[in-house]
Amino acid sequence: MYQIVLLLHSWTRWLVLIFGLIAIFRAFGGWQGRRPWVKADNSIGASFVGSMHLQLLLGLILYVTGPLGMKAFEAGSAVMKDPGGRFWAVEHLVGMLLAVICAQVGRTLSKKASDPVLKHKKAFTWFLIALLLVLVMIPWGIWNPMRPLFRF
Repeated sequence: MYQIVLLLHSWTRWLVLIFGLIAIFRAFGGWQGRRPWVKADNSIGASFVGSMHLQLLLGLILYVTGPLGMKAFEAGSAVMKDPGGRFWAVEHLVGMLLAVICAQVGRTLSKKASDPVLKHKKAFTWFLIALLLVLVMIPWGIWNPMRPLFRF
């Protein structure tokens, strides 16, 4: 089961990135162009946040069942002295949780705002913060060949 969830988690990140970029560009264009908030803006925001929630669920399953999450603490505090172990056991989890929270805040605030331009501005600001956190916390295979960009 672990390998299947890891594969899904690896591929779902691309959905998060694609939906996040589209949501940010739509929100920025709406904010700067003073466009009305349309159904497509709402849909792409929902897709971004939904993909973030799916990614969080898959990540939590990996954290609980895999060797790099909770099981890393079985060795005591030694995991905190190892940069790689600490990244997986603490930093990746906390960073991604913050990203999901920011994306959800952006969606909620943009839905509650009464002015369409303000809706776009709030969505842009919070979605950008969320996506930047995601980009920082993804273990890109570019720097570590042992972590592939696409798992098969």
